[in-house]
Amino acid sequence: MTAKTIKVDSAAEAYLTVLKDREIDYLLGNAGTDFPSIIEGLSKSLVGEGDAPTPITVPHENLGVAMAHGYYVATGRLAAVMVHVNVGTANAICGVMNAARENVPILMTSGRTPLTEDGFDGSRSLFIHWGQEMFDQAATLREMVKWDYELRNSKQIETIVDRAITVAMSEPRGPVYLSLPREVLAESPDDFTFQSPTRRVAARGAAADPAAIDEAAEILLTAENPLIITASTGQNLAAVPILESLAERYALPVITYRPRYVNMSTDHPMHMGFEPGAYLPTVDAVLVVDCDVPWIPSLHKINPSARVIHLGADPLFENYPVRGFPCDLAIKGSSGISLSQLADAMESREKASKAKIDGRRSQIADKKSEQTDTNRARIEKIASGAAAMDNAWVAHCLNQIKQDQDILVSESQLALANISLREPGSFFGTSPSGGLGWGLGAAHGVKLGQKDKRVFCVVGDGSYMFGNPTPAHFVSAAYDLPVLTVIMNNKMWGSVRKATLGLYPEGAASTANQAPLTYLDPAPDYHKIVEASDGYGEEVKDPGDLPKALERGLKAVDVDKRQAVINVHTTYDDAAAKADAVR
Repeated sequence: MTAKTIKVDSAAEAYLTVLKDREIDYLLGNAGTDFPSIIEGLSKSLVGEGDAPTPITVPHENLGVAMAHGYYVATGRLAAVMVHVNVGTANAICGVMNAARENVPILMTSGRTPLTEDGFDGSRSLFIHWGQEMFDQAATLREMVKWDYELRNSKQIETIVDRAITVAMSEPRGPVYLSLPREVLAESPDDFTFQSPTRRVAARGAAADPAAIDEAAEILLTAENPLIITASTGQNLAAVPILESLAERYALPVITYRPRYVNMSTDHPMHMGFEPGAYLPTVDAVLVVDCDVPWIPSLHKINPSARVIHLGADPLFENYPVRGFPCDLAIKGSSGISLSQLADAMESREKASKAKIDGRRSQIADKKSEQTDTNRARIEKIASGAAAMDNAWVAHCLNQIKQDQDILVSESQLALANISLREPGSFFGTSPSGGLGWGLGAAHGVKLGQKDKRVFCVVGDGSYMFGNPTPAHFVSAAYDLPVLTVIMNNKMWGSVRKATLGLYPEGAASTANQAPLTYLDPAPDYHKIVEASDGYGEEVKDPGDLPKALERGLKAVDVDKRQAVINVHTTYDDAAAKADAVR
């Protein structure tokens, strides 16, 4: 245990020093009038007169939170975000919700309007300091964070920073919120003492109850048609090979439903795609791992006799107001640890179930082959000119140039069945909260954390606009974070169109030339926005032109070290949308 004492000019400088000591490398900020002491502390660190995280100027709060989200999933390390009082916090709420629903830890902070009208360093000095004050600023996002607090004085700094970090990083992980009043940041403690390294650490992932694991093993190995469904197991990179080994050994088919990570290599013989609907009527056992919504009850009908097991750090998703999926066995435990326990428990029962396992393996191989043929036929139809460019073609073309170690970030309807995702940590998808504007920021956060990797970002035209493209392209240019962004531009809100057709398949909207509030037409020249930040932009309307356009975009990123945007005009298939709505 070592105590460090440093000379500081402000509490803000002490705060930044503790952040850096606790291995928070970046402070993503959109500054306001509450920032003077923070800016002074950062400035001192840049000339070698103190320690602080590296500051990154992010000119929109939603973008900054999305970058912190992407940085964490790419590195497993916490980033700090600071925004301007209540107005900045309001702009950040969408990103905080995305992080909360995906159990992504972020140290979310904002300034606070000065508490006092006069008499202290940092007291109110601008007319907005009255209009921006709230009775309870944290209430705007309290439901979405694990913990919130307002720093009261400089003597609390070490305790409060450690409390924020340890709560955020303990499973189930998630964002925390700290507000920082201007007078407190401006305090002059002179000497500041803190422990380094800290003696306050996050709780380690928990093992599951052994009796519950034994029961789960018995259910799975006595079942004729078991199924595993997951969405987020791959956030823990170590859990992926364990899941792959378990599924392979016991011939357990796996559906990665609305995946946010590479939960299992898409080439794995037990990876059966992304839709559970066709399997649910005949399953007799389901293991749901790190998955909030394993199917849609109004669309998918599960065998009522099937035994359902939910496993994860929070298997019941206790912060969801309504979630009524069948649950015969709920097992609380970190998936990486618990899946290893399950594998051990199943091993002792393997011999008695060998015949069932071998029979399933053959059937699964046949289904896997059928899926491959179907996906290939769809691509061949487009390549021959018999069909228009769609999200499957975009995925196929990306697959031709993307290498296994490259990273793909998708906030889109990209057809994952047409792209190979083999390496854990090489794919990141949208949070289940669906707060639009995540993709661009997340991709740049991933690039910030993995500067030696190529990063591809695929977004829809709507999510591109929500992603604050001008600030995003500024950040890319300012901090040397070249990303290849592909816009799937169908000139509409595809998800809204799909939802409308699902509810009213033969209604007026289904035959309207352009249903109200659905279309984004006329479409801007999205590919020109990046040019304002010295990036490369190109528009693609013909399917045959896409491969070369992607190559040119990749050259801009790899050789010229410039960001690139490929604006791809895609079609929307109403018939496919209607079919998807009932699948």
